[in-house]
Amino acid sequence: MYGLIGRIKAVAGKRAELAAVLVQDGSMPGCLSYVVAEDPADTDALWVTEVWVDQAAHRASLQLPQVQAAIAEGRPLIAGFDNRVETNVLGGIGLTR
Repeated sequence: MYGLIGRIKAVAGKRAELAAVLVQDGSMPGCLSYVVAEDPADTDALWVTEVWVDQAAHRASLQLPQVQAAIAEGRPLIAGFDNRVETNVLGGIGLTR
């Protein structure tokens, strides 16, 4: 399994608005887990944790119309990305191998 953990800095005061764009109903083929969380130490930061069946599924998701729309909607709310880590996921509660 392929994982991504990233910290996104929202434009000052826009974290809730950005979170609303990132947390949408629906599913993406190959996505096993997608979690958006507020950073309690930074009022403008969000952490996004993703688990995919493989890296190819993640790459393919970036071409989905709903993902392209979310990127376009969210881009003006993003001040930057300051952490991003790729992981090899071994498992966890709620994940099946």
